[in-house]
Amino acid sequence: MQSNIFKTFLPVFAACAALGAVPAHRMAGAGETELRKWTTQEDHQNMMEQLGIRKLRPGPSGNESAPNHANYDESLANPFPDLPEVLTLKNGEKVATAEMWWKKRRPEIVEDFEREVLGRVPPGAPKVTWKITETTEAKVGERPVIGKQLVGHVDNSTFPAISVDIQMILVTPADAKGPVPVMMMFGFGRLPGSKTPSGRGGWGFGPPPSGGDPPATEQLLAAGWGYVYINPTSIQADNGAGLTQGIIGLVNKGQSRKPDDWGALRAWAWGASRGLDYLETDEAVDARRVGIEGVSRYGKAALVTMAFDTRFAVVLVGSSGEGGAKLHRRNFGEAVENLTGAGEYHWMAGNFLKYGAAEADFGSMNAGDIPVDAHELIALCAPRPTFISYGVPEKGDAHWLDQRGSYMAAVAAGPVFRLLGAKDLGVGDDYKNAEMPPVNAGLLDGQLAWRQHDGGHTDGPNWKYFIPWAEEFLNRRPQAERNH
Repeated sequence: MQSNIFKTFLPVFAACAALGAVPAHRMAGAGETELRKWTTQEDHQNMMEQLGIRKLRPGPSGNESAPNHANYDESLANPFPDLPEVLTLKNGEKVATAEMWWKKRRPEIVEDFEREVLGRVPPGAPKVTWKITETTEAKVGERPVIGKQLVGHVDNSTFPAISVDIQMILVTPADAKGPVPVMMMFGFGRLPGSKTPSGRGGWGFGPPPSGGDPPATEQLLAAGWGYVYINPTSIQADNGAGLTQGIIGLVNKGQSRKPDDWGALRAWAWGASRGLDYLETDEAVDARRVGIEGVSRYGKAALVTMAFDTRFAVVLVGSSGEGGAKLHRRNFGEAVENLTGAGEYHWMAGNFLKYGAAEADFGSMNAGDIPVDAHELIALCAPRPTFISYGVPEKGDAHWLDQRGSYMAAVAAGPVFRLLGAKDLGVGDDYKNAEMPPVNAGLLDGQLAWRQHDGGHTDGPNWKYFIPWAEEFLNRRPQAERNH
């Protein structure tokens, strides 16, 4: 998913942002409340008022000539150098066994992320009913496939004014002898053999650039895998104005969020989990080997999905940056204050705004006050195979993403992988001084993996490394030599 393609389709994504929701001005049924029609700015201000925040610090600019440009000086990048200890309970007790991790420490970390960072999925989240709306037999590249267009209708009987229909495409090899592993990808794909874009939001991205690798879809099929496209904006809009619609608006009956309610990242992850519910029922799919993938904001969502739903077997986290694999405590490129501003706050729980507060009833808070950080989000994936992918700034994977901050987080997550019997990056635990490997020199020997390719804002160049790595750790092939 190249950055120039993303820009090309940005207007299309925006058009999808309110997918599944009726116009905001429509009234609900008798006895129900009206859908709240707010702009992003109005919704953002409402959350600030709920939290008692009078002023937020502005986020740094990505324009290096701007007065408030982001910091790219490594000597200033670690104002909060000490990360929360991932294997220490809140009472100070050290976590020494896998049982302590699962029963005590992991629930503490999950609670902090849910309350302060990503928000809670409501306990009464509605049921999703899946329906196959179209089946095709076609070819992807040179391989015959069976494609299924699926729609997951979310039960909206409690608030019929909002309708949410999750759009998903499943493609499996036609000649498979049994169930196949599948990679679920956040994005917008085309149903093979379909004459028109599939469903609302089904777009293909065309062939790869001349001389590049085959598309991930073709590489997966060549390895005997299937793939899924799940349309994130059919689950929840990618803007603050949409928070009273989509799945978040549905459960809130068209009203605004409370501070610990879920944001879009958690909503997209919830939708992916509902997609996995369906895949567990499809005889063409090996449901024990379903992975999740995304790039950029959808890389954040892929990491969140893997962290919270332990049924997912493997993850490829592409160029995820702040809110994903990047440490919040780093002052390098995008910052917490960008996530608390009106442009990105909808990804997070409302409570996250507190950490960008300059003036509030509670004083002020900053990144150093967040009880958890990205290394713990990565640790929640352990011991399952977790691959962190980045490109290089020279090709468009900007310094803004803070590749080093994500590498530090991966190093700091290592002790949990080891505690649970998996192998980490193999570089020790000194995240403060860990040197990043050279570009194109991956660390792929363990269930926690890192590779920075020499391309741009995409995980495309890493698929040919990811697939054999995943095959090995999912016991799909014998131990073998790999190119690192």
